Amino acid sequence: MSLTANWSYPTAVRFGAGRIAEIGEACAAAGIAKPLLVTDHGLAGLEITGRTLDLLEAAGLGRAVFAEVDPNPTDANMQAGIAAFRAGGHDGVVAFGGGSGLDLGKMMAFMHGQTRPVWDFEDIGDWWTRADTEAIAPIVAVPTTAGTGSEVGRASVITNSQTHVKKIIFHPKVLPAQVIADPELTIGMPPVITAGTGMDAFAHCLEAYCSPHFHPMSQGIALEGMRLVKDYLPRAYGDGTDIEARAQMMAAAAMGAVAFQKGLGAIHAISHPVGARYGTHHGMTNAVVMPMVLEMNRPAVAERLAHAGAYLGLTGGFDGFHHFVMELRHGLGVPDNLSAMGVGDEHLDAMVAEALEDPSAGGNPVEMTPENTRDLFEACLG
Repeated sequence: MSLTANWSYPTAVRFGAGRIAEIGEACAAAGIAKPLLVTDHGLAGLEITGRTLDLLEAAGLGRAVFAEVDPNPTDANMQAGIAAFRAGGHDGVVAFGGGSGLDLGKMMAFMHGQTRPVWDFEDIGDWWTRADTEAIAPIVAVPTTAGTGSEVGRASVITNSQTHVKKIIFHPKVLPAQVIADPELTIGMPPVITAGTGMDAFAHCLEAYCSPHFHPMSQGIALEGMRLVKDYLPRAYGDGTDIEARAQMMAAAAMGAVAFQKGLGAIHAISHPVGARYGTHHGMTNAVVMPMVLEMNRPAVAERLAHAGAYLGLTGGFDGFHHFVMELRHGLGVPDNLSAMGVGDEHLDAMVAEALEDPSAGGNPVEMTPENTRDLFEACLG
């Protein structure tokens, strides 16, 4: 079976090894004549970024890059990027990298022409309708990790640099017009990043599958996404040059982001305030808290996860699924608890409040309360 295809769900996706060569065509299809490539500090100097800039230049699209992107991108990063976008007279963004580069690039394209502050477009009710739709620049997304799936998402996570709180900013037109999903771009990922981003994809699928909201399409996608992670993440972690495993993980990441239209839950509600305050890797934080959240949600998800386990080839119902998660974490070198990541309890009250306010909390199968959320944090700290 050839792992090359053209998809249009939920947007136009050019999937397959070597397809970064089509970056010029993708920009043309999105209506971009003068793109600004947005990426993070670490990627800016790597060969894959230089090659992509060469391809853009060869296509007559210029050679411009903005790389002032923190691992957890902030509103300050966004404002600096918007200034660069305007100063360069750009008409679109190539969002290039992992979740941070993708999320910030999408927000720069979204916010460069808005007159209201970014926080006015938080993913609450119909706040997105406040935006000037005509002022949103087109986006081409090029993921270089297999985790967030932000390349097929309609939102970005931005940290408030003053309050250190993460917010989810949403608008339908934040969905990139074109995506190049080239697994060759992920070959250079270190094992620890492969593990963290892969577990992020698994968390998206797991929480979407368990969400009590009604969205059968997303639930089916989430189930198959979990299977791909189960089968291919250990392979990608063990051999970073395994292009089949890299491709299947890139597909799983996109599937997770499509699936979580159905909802997320306590894994992300916990992870967001921890990451904002301690700068922890988002996907690895999700992996750390996952077993504790499963235990919290056991009364509501035991039967559902027994069905999932059967599809994944696991036995033992909920306990078998939980055991699989523990073994997967162990094989990927995931820390045992948040304390092992350097997280303390000095901000516990604030993080409990922030978790309860996080939009992800509303999708948790067990209602999150001040009491059970504090208990969950304490369990996660170890």
